[in-house]
Amino acid sequence: MATYLDYNASAPIRPEAADAVTRALLVGGNPSSVHAAGRAARAVMEEARAKVAALVGMPSGSVIFMSGAAEANALAIASALANGAKRLIVGATEHETVLASAQASGVQVEFLPVDSDGVADIAWLAERLSRWNAADGAPFVALMLANNETGVIQPVGQAAALVREHGGWLHVDAVQAAGKIAIDMRALGADTMSLSAHKLGGPQGVGALVFGNRARLSRQLHGGGQERSMRAGTENVSGIAGFGAAAQAALRDLDQVEAQAVWRDAAAQTLTEAGAVVLGQGAPRLAGTLCFAADGFNSELQVMQMDLAGVMVSAGSACSSGKVKPSRVAEAMGRADLAPYVLRVSGGWASTQGDWQFFTESWLKAFMQHGQRQSARQRQPAA
Repeated sequence: MATYLDYNASAPIRPEAADAVTRALLVGGNPSSVHAAGRAARAVMEEARAKVAALVGMPSGSVIFMSGAAEANALAIASALANGAKRLIVGATEHETVLASAQASGVQVEFLPVDSDGVADIAWLAERLSRWNAADGAPFVALMLANNETGVIQPVGQAAALVREHGGWLHVDAVQAAGKIAIDMRALGADTMSLSAHKLGGPQGVGALVFGNRARLSRQLHGGGQERSMRAGTENVSGIAGFGAAAQAALRDLDQVEAQAVWRDAAAQTLTEAGAVVLGQGAPRLAGTLCFAADGFNSELQVMQMDLAGVMVSAGSACSSGKVKPSRVAEAMGRADLAPYVLRVSGGWASTQGDWQFFTESWLKAFMQHGQRQSARQRQPAA
Protein backbone atom coordinates (compact mmCIF):
# COMPACT_ATOMS: atom_id res chain seq x y z
CA MET A 1 0.00 0.00 0.00
CA ALA A 2 1.31 3.45 -0.93
CA THR A 3 2.10 5.99 1.78
CA TYR A 4 0.73 9.45 1.05
CA LEU A 5 2.58 12.36 2.67
CA ASP A 6 1.82 15.20 0.28
CA TYR A 7 -1.08 16.90 2.05
CA ASN A 8 0.31 20.37 1.37
CA ALA A 9 -0.24 19.65 -2.32
CA SER A 10 -3.69 18.15 -1.86
CA ALA A 11 -5.25 16.24 1.01
CA PRO A 12 -7.24 13.06 0.40
CA ILE A 13 -10.92 13.86 0.52
CA ARG A 14 -12.56 13.33 3.90
CA PRO A 15 -15.50 10.89 4.04
CA GLU A 16 -17.71 13.69 5.37
CA ALA A 17 -16.83 15.87 2.38
CA ALA A 18 -17.38 13.12 -0.18
CA ASP A 19 -20.77 12.38 1.35
CA ALA A 20 -21.72 16.07 1.31
CA VAL A 21 -20.74 16.37 -2.37
CA THR A 22 -22.87 13.37 -3.30
CA ARG A 23 -25.90 14.60 -1.38
CA ALA A 24 -25.60 18.09 -2.91
CA LEU A 25 -25.42 16.67 -6.42
CA LEU A 26 -28.77 14.99 -5.81
CA VAL A 27 -30.41 18.25 -4.74
CA GLY A 28 -30.33 19.80 -8.22
CA GLY A 29 -31.56 23.29 -8.88
CA ASN A 30 -29.82 26.61 -9.35
CA PRO A 31 -29.24 28.40 -6.03
CA SER A 32 -30.35 31.66 -7.67
CA SER A 33 -33.76 30.22 -8.58
CA VAL A 34 -36.72 30.98 -6.32
CA HIS A 35 -38.54 27.66 -6.74
CA ALA A 36 -38.23 24.74 -4.32
CA ALA A 37 -35.20 23.10 -5.94
CA GLY A 38 -33.39 26.43 -6.08
CA ARG A 39 -34.17 27.16 -2.46
CA ALA A 40 -32.88 23.73 -1.48
CA ALA A 41 -29.61 24.34 -3.33
CA ARG A 42 -29.30 27.76 -1.70
CA ALA A 43 -29.81 26.20 1.74
CA VAL A 44 -27.02 23.68 1.10
CA MET A 45 -24.70 26.45 0.04
CA GLU A 46 -25.47 28.78 2.93
CA GLU A 47 -25.01 25.99 5.47
CA ALA A 48 -21.56 25.35 4.01
CA ARG A 49 -20.78 29.07 4.01
CA ALA A 50 -21.38 29.21 7.76
CA LYS A 51 -19.06 26.23 8.32
CA VAL A 52 -16.25 27.74 6.26
CA ALA A 53 -16.63 31.07 8.05
CA ALA A 54 -16.48 29.33 11.44
CA LEU A 55 -13.13 27.78 10.48
CA VAL A 56 -11.56 31.26 10.63
CA GLY A 57 -13.84 32.82 13.26
CA MET A 58 -15.86 35.01 10.92
CA PRO A 59 -19.59 35.52 10.20
CA SER A 60 -20.97 33.67 7.18
CA GLY A 61 -21.64 36.90 5.29
CA SER A 62 -17.90 37.50 5.00
CA VAL A 63 -17.28 34.46 2.75
CA ILE A 64 -17.24 34.62 -1.05
CA PHE A 65 -16.91 31.25 -2.75
CA MET A 66 -14.53 30.97 -5.68
CA SER A 67 -12.80 28.41 -7.89
CA GLY A 68 -9.88 28.22 -5.49
CA ALA A 69 -7.29 30.20 -3.58
CA ALA A 70 -5.54 31.35 -6.77
CA GLU A 71 -8.64 33.29 -7.76
CA ALA A 72 -9.11 34.55 -4.21
CA ASN A 73 -5.54 35.86 -4.07
CA ALA A 74 -5.99 37.52 -7.46
CA LEU A 75 -9.23 39.20 -6.37
CA ALA A 76 -7.63 40.61 -3.22
CA ILE A 77 -4.77 42.13 -5.20
CA ALA A 78 -7.04 43.43 -7.97
CA SER A 79 -9.32 45.01 -5.36
CA ALA A 80 -6.39 46.78 -3.73
CA LEU A 81 -5.39 48.18 -7.12
CA ALA A 82 -8.96 49.30 -7.80
CA ASN A 83 -8.83 51.15 -4.49
CA GLY A 84 -5.75 53.11 -5.54
CA ALA A 85 -2.76 50.98 -4.55
CA LYS A 86 0.22 51.79 -6.76
CA ARG A 87 2.85 49.74 -4.95
CA LEU A 88 2.59 46.28 -3.38
CA ILE A 89 4.63 44.61 -0.64
CA VAL A 90 4.71 40.83 -0.92
CA GLY A 91 6.37 38.33 1.40
CA ALA A 92 9.51 36.86 -0.14
CA THR A 93 8.24 33.31 0.40
CA GLU A 94 4.64 33.81 -0.75
CA HIS A 95 2.87 31.24 -2.91
CA GLU A 96 3.32 31.61 -6.65
CA THR A 97 -0.30 32.69 -7.13
CA VAL A 98 0.25 35.74 -4.93
CA LEU A 99 3.64 36.52 -6.42
CA ALA A 100 2.50 36.12 -10.04
CA SER A 101 -0.67 38.18 -9.52
CA ALA A 102 1.37 40.96 -7.94
CA GLN A 103 3.97 40.93 -10.70
CA ALA A 104 1.26 40.94 -13.38
CA SER A 105 -0.46 43.95 -11.81
CA GLY A 106 1.66 46.52 -13.60
CA VAL A 107 2.64 48.35 -10.41
CA GLN A 108 5.86 48.24 -8.39
CA VAL A 109 6.32 45.15 -6.21
CA GLU A 110 8.63 45.05 -3.20
CA PHE A 111 9.56 41.90 -1.29
CA LEU A 112 9.29 41.62 2.47
CA PRO A 113 12.46 39.69 3.36
CA VAL A 114 12.66 36.69 5.67
CA ASP A 115 15.35 35.50 8.05
CA SER A 116 17.28 32.23 7.85
CA ASP A 117 14.29 30.35 9.28
CA GLY A 118 11.91 31.87 6.75
CA VAL A 119 10.18 34.26 9.18
CA ALA A 120 9.16 37.64 7.80
CA ASP A 121 11.33 40.57 8.91
CA ILE A 122 8.83 42.71 10.83
CA ALA A 123 11.47 45.35 11.60
CA TRP A 124 12.00 45.79 7.86
CA LEU A 125 8.25 46.20 7.35
CA ALA A 126 8.01 48.79 10.13
CA GLU A 127 10.86 50.81 8.66
CA ARG A 128 9.45 50.60 5.14
CA LEU A 129 5.97 51.69 6.15
CA SER A 130 7.39 54.57 8.18
CA ARG A 131 8.56 56.19 4.93
CA TRP A 132 5.60 55.23 2.77
CA ASN A 133 4.78 57.73 0.04
CA ALA A 134 1.12 58.75 0.07
CA ALA A 135 1.28 59.04 -3.72
CA ASP A 136 1.51 55.23 -3.83
CA GLY A 137 -1.94 54.91 -2.26
CA ALA A 138 -2.68 52.97 0.91
CA PRO A 139 -0.08 50.26 1.62
CA PHE A 140 -0.98 46.75 0.49
CA VAL A 141 0.89 43.87 2.13
CA ALA A 142 0.50 40.16 1.36
CA LEU A 143 1.83 37.82 4.03
CA MET A 144 0.86 34.15 4.17
CA LEU A 145 -0.08 32.58 7.51
CA ALA A 146 1.94 29.38 7.00
CA ASN A 147 4.42 28.60 4.26
CA ASN A 148 3.50 25.84 1.83
CA GLU A 149 7.05 24.43 1.66
CA THR A 150 8.49 24.82 5.16
CA GLY A 151 5.31 25.08 7.22
CA VAL A 152 6.77 28.17 8.95
CA ILE A 153 4.05 30.22 10.65
CA GLN A 154 4.38 33.94 9.98
CA PRO A 155 3.88 36.80 12.49
CA VAL A 156 0.72 37.97 10.77
CA GLY A 157 -0.68 39.71 13.84
CA GLN A 158 2.40 41.92 14.14
CA ALA A 159 2.31 42.73 10.45
CA ALA A 160 -1.39 43.56 10.65
CA ALA A 161 -0.85 46.05 13.46
CA LEU A 162 1.76 47.89 11.41
CA VAL A 163 -0.33 47.87 8.25
CA ARG A 164 -3.40 49.17 10.04
CA GLU A 165 -1.37 51.89 11.73
CA HIS A 166 -0.60 53.20 8.25
CA GLY A 167 -4.14 52.78 6.92
CA GLY A 168 -3.21 49.84 4.71
CA TRP A 169 -4.60 46.49 3.59
CA LEU A 170 -3.23 43.14 4.77
CA HIS A 171 -4.02 40.08 2.67
CA VAL A 172 -3.33 36.67 4.19
CA ASP A 173 -3.03 33.45 2.22
CA ALA A 174 -4.20 30.96 4.85
CA VAL A 175 -4.45 27.98 2.52
CA GLN A 176 -1.89 25.81 4.33
CA ALA A 177 -2.78 26.97 7.84
CA ALA A 178 -6.54 26.43 7.69
CA GLY A 179 -7.55 23.21 9.38
CA LYS A 180 -4.06 22.75 10.82
CA ILE A 181 -3.91 25.55 13.38
CA ALA A 182 -6.65 27.57 15.07
CA ILE A 183 -7.41 30.77 13.13
CA ASP A 184 -9.24 33.87 14.32
CA MET A 185 -9.14 36.24 11.37
CA ARG A 186 -10.34 39.25 13.33
CA ALA A 187 -7.81 38.69 16.10
CA LEU A 188 -5.05 38.43 13.50
CA GLY A 189 -6.13 41.70 11.94
CA ALA A 190 -6.26 40.46 8.35
CA ASP A 191 -8.43 42.39 5.90
CA THR A 192 -8.78 39.54 3.42
CA MET A 193 -7.93 35.85 3.67
CA SER A 194 -7.82 33.12 1.03
CA LEU A 195 -8.81 29.50 1.64
CA SER A 196 -8.83 26.30 -0.43
CA ALA A 197 -11.03 23.25 0.12
CA HIS A 198 -8.72 20.53 -1.15
CA LYS A 199 -5.89 21.40 1.22
CA LEU A 200 -7.99 20.36 4.22
CA GLY A 201 -9.80 17.35 2.83
CA GLY A 202 -12.47 18.92 0.65
CA PRO A 203 -12.92 18.65 -3.12
CA GLN A 204 -10.63 20.34 -5.62
CA GLY A 205 -11.77 23.36 -7.59
CA VAL A 206 -13.40 25.36 -4.80
CA GLY A 207 -12.04 27.99 -2.41
CA ALA A 208 -13.02 31.24 -0.77
CA LEU A 209 -12.02 34.81 -0.10
CA VAL A 210 -12.98 35.92 3.40
CA PHE A 211 -13.15 39.69 3.93
CA GLY A 212 -13.33 41.98 6.92
CA ASN A 213 -15.07 45.32 7.42
CA ARG A 214 -12.16 47.36 6.10
CA ALA A 215 -11.82 45.53 2.78
CA ARG A 216 -13.34 47.11 -0.32
CA LEU A 217 -13.64 44.39 -2.91
CA SER A 218 -13.90 45.06 -6.63
CA ARG A 219 -15.58 42.33 -8.69
CA GLN A 220 -13.61 40.85 -11.57
CA LEU A 221 -16.22 38.46 -13.03
CA HIS A 222 -19.24 40.40 -14.26
CA GLY A 223 -22.71 39.36 -15.31
CA GLY A 224 -24.76 38.12 -12.38
CA GLY A 225 -25.39 38.98 -8.77
CA GLN A 226 -24.03 35.79 -7.29
CA GLU A 227 -21.80 35.82 -4.21
CA ARG A 228 -22.98 39.20 -2.94
CA SER A 229 -22.45 40.59 -6.46
CA MET A 230 -18.73 39.95 -6.08
CA ARG A 231 -18.40 36.96 -8.45
CA ALA A 232 -20.75 36.28 -11.34
CA GLY A 233 -21.53 32.71 -12.35
CA THR A 234 -23.59 29.85 -10.98
CA GLU A 235 -21.96 28.54 -7.84
CA ASN A 236 -20.38 25.10 -7.57
CA VAL A 237 -22.97 23.87 -5.06
CA SER A 238 -21.62 20.34 -4.65
CA GLY A 239 -18.04 21.54 -4.28
CA ILE A 240 -19.12 24.17 -1.78
CA ALA A 241 -21.03 21.55 0.22
CA GLY A 242 -17.90 19.42 0.37
CA PHE A 243 -15.85 22.45 1.39
CA GLY A 244 -18.20 23.14 4.28
CA ALA A 245 -18.13 19.55 5.50
CA ALA A 246 -14.33 19.45 5.30
CA ALA A 247 -14.03 22.76 7.17
CA GLN A 248 -16.27 21.50 9.96
CA ALA A 249 -14.32 18.25 10.26
CA ALA A 250 -10.97 20.06 10.16
CA LEU A 251 -12.01 22.37 12.98
CA ARG A 252 -13.07 19.36 15.01
CA ASP A 253 -9.77 17.54 14.39
CA LEU A 254 -7.27 20.32 15.11
CA ASP A 255 -5.81 18.51 18.13
CA GLN A 256 -5.30 15.36 16.07
CA VAL A 257 -3.25 17.25 13.47
CA GLU A 258 -1.14 18.96 16.14
CA ALA A 259 -0.15 15.56 17.54
CA GLN A 260 1.83 14.88 14.37
CA ALA A 261 4.59 17.24 15.49
CA VAL A 262 6.11 14.39 17.51
CA TRP A 263 6.24 12.11 14.45
CA ARG A 264 7.59 14.91 12.30
CA ASP A 265 10.32 15.76 14.79
CA ALA A 266 11.37 12.12 15.13
CA ALA A 267 11.80 11.93 11.36
CA ALA A 268 13.69 15.22 11.35
CA GLN A 269 16.13 14.03 13.98
CA THR A 270 16.90 10.85 12.06
CA LEU A 271 17.37 12.72 8.79
CA THR A 272 19.56 15.34 10.43
CA GLU A 273 21.79 12.65 11.87
CA ALA A 274 22.19 11.29 8.34
CA GLY A 275 23.38 14.70 7.11
CA ALA A 276 20.20 16.48 5.99
CA VAL A 277 19.40 20.11 6.86
CA VAL A 278 15.88 20.94 8.10
CA LEU A 279 14.57 24.29 6.83
CA GLY A 280 12.70 26.51 9.26
CA GLN A 281 13.55 24.35 12.25
CA GLY A 282 14.06 27.34 14.53
CA ALA A 283 10.62 28.82 13.85
CA PRO A 284 7.05 27.83 14.75
CA ARG A 285 5.81 25.43 12.06
CA LEU A 286 2.78 23.45 11.06
CA ALA A 287 2.88 20.15 12.92
CA GLY A 288 2.62 17.99 9.82
CA THR A 289 5.18 19.71 7.58
CA LEU A 290 8.84 18.76 7.23
CA CYS A 291 11.05 20.50 4.69
CA PHE A 292 14.68 19.46 4.40
CA ALA A 293 17.58 19.16 1.98
CA ALA A 294 20.49 16.77 1.57
CA ASP A 295 23.37 18.36 -0.31
CA GLY A 296 23.93 16.67 -3.66
CA PHE A 297 20.71 14.62 -3.61
CA ASN A 298 18.56 16.35 -6.24
CA SER A 299 14.90 16.99 -5.44
CA GLU A 300 13.62 15.33 -8.60
CA LEU A 301 15.64 12.20 -7.93
CA GLN A 302 14.39 12.07 -4.34
CA VAL A 303 10.76 12.33 -5.44
CA MET A 304 11.26 9.52 -7.96
CA GLN A 305 13.07 7.31 -5.47
CA MET A 306 10.34 7.82 -2.89
CA ASP A 307 7.64 7.08 -5.44
CA LEU A 308 9.35 3.83 -6.38
CA ALA A 309 9.44 2.95 -2.68
CA GLY A 310 5.71 3.62 -2.39
CA VAL A 311 5.94 7.02 -0.67
CA MET A 312 4.35 10.11 -2.21
CA VAL A 313 6.03 13.41 -1.30
CA SER A 314 6.94 16.62 -3.14
CA ALA A 315 9.95 18.64 -4.09
CA GLY A 316 10.14 22.12 -2.63
CA SER A 317 8.59 23.63 -5.73
CA ALA A 318 7.14 22.35 -8.99
CA CYS A 319 5.84 24.14 -12.07
CA SER A 320 2.78 23.16 -14.06
CA SER A 321 4.79 20.97 -16.42
CA GLY A 322 5.82 18.77 -13.52
CA LYS A 323 9.47 19.75 -13.86
CA VAL A 324 11.15 20.24 -10.53
CA LYS A 325 12.96 23.54 -10.10
CA PRO A 326 15.15 24.89 -7.27
CA SER A 327 13.20 26.03 -4.23
CA ARG A 328 12.56 29.77 -4.33
CA VAL A 329 11.69 29.60 -0.62
CA ALA A 330 15.11 28.16 0.26
CA GLU A 331 16.75 30.88 -1.82
CA ALA A 332 14.80 33.59 0.03
CA MET A 333 16.02 32.06 3.31
CA GLY A 334 19.62 32.51 2.18
CA ARG A 335 20.11 28.83 1.35
CA ALA A 336 20.48 28.91 -2.41
CA ASP A 337 23.09 26.19 -1.96
CA LEU A 338 20.33 23.84 -0.81
CA ALA A 339 17.59 25.01 -3.20
CA PRO A 340 18.07 22.17 -5.76
CA TYR A 341 17.86 19.50 -3.05
CA VAL A 342 14.72 20.43 -1.11
CA LEU A 343 12.11 17.81 -0.28
CA ARG A 344 8.77 18.45 1.43
CA VAL A 345 6.94 15.86 3.49
CA SER A 346 3.47 16.79 4.70
CA GLY A 347 0.92 14.83 6.66
CA GLY A 348 -2.69 15.54 7.48
CA TRP A 349 -6.01 14.25 8.72
CA ALA A 350 -5.47 10.56 7.84
CA SER A 351 -1.71 10.30 8.41
CA THR A 352 -0.32 7.83 10.93
CA GLN A 353 2.91 7.41 12.85
CA GLY A 354 3.60 4.41 10.64
CA ASP A 355 3.45 6.64 7.55
CA TRP A 356 6.16 8.89 8.93
CA GLN A 357 8.30 5.96 10.02
CA PHE A 358 8.01 4.25 6.64
CA PHE A 359 8.97 7.47 4.87
CA THR A 360 12.03 7.87 7.12
CA GLU A 361 13.19 4.31 6.52
CA SER A 362 12.62 4.60 2.77
CA TRP A 363 14.44 7.91 2.48
CA LEU A 364 17.44 6.70 4.46
CA LYS A 365 17.73 3.67 2.18
CA ALA A 366 17.50 5.85 -0.93
CA PHE A 367 20.05 8.31 0.47
CA MET A 368 22.48 5.52 1.25
CA GLN A 369 22.11 4.08 -2.25
CA HIS A 370 22.64 7.52 -3.75
CA GLY A 371 25.84 7.93 -1.76
CA GLN A 372 27.08 4.55 -2.91
CA ARG A 373 26.42 5.45 -6.56
CA GLN A 374 28.22 8.75 -6.14
CA SER A 375 31.22 7.01 -4.60
CA ALA A 376 31.32 4.46 -7.41
CA ARG A 377 31.36 7.23 -10.03
CA GLN A 378 34.20 8.99 -8.25
CA ARG A 379 36.26 5.78 -8.25
CA GLN A 380 35.90 5.29 -11.99
CA PRO A 381 39.10 6.09 -13.86
CA ALA A 382 39.06 9.14 -16.09
CA ALA A 383 38.56 8.39 -19.79
